Amino acid sequence: MDQIQGFLPIILLFLVMYLFLIRPQMKRQKQEKKFANEIKTGDKVITKSGLHGKILNLNDDGTCIIETGAGKMKFERSALSMEMSNKLNNPPAKK
Repeated sequence: MDQIQGFLPIILLFLVMYLFLIRPQMKRQKQEKKFANEIKTGDKVITKSGLHGKILNLNDDGTCIIETGAGKMKFERSALSMEMSNKLNNPPAKK
């Protein structure tokens, strides 16, 4: 019984780390992967660096061509910001 009580704080520490650190990060990664797979031609997006544009072409190699005010640019799908693009495409309802 004393051995279990000795390991109990370590087990609780790992449980707390999993619940507050690892699990939310895995959920976020899954959401971002789903977002990257669901984008389509014509969507307005914002890159993680803050560049606004419209998707012109999606390539099979994980890249996309975005039309911006400065012209056409090629980006990785992983460079697109999920949160900012969702806010841009789904503005909050006005009261």
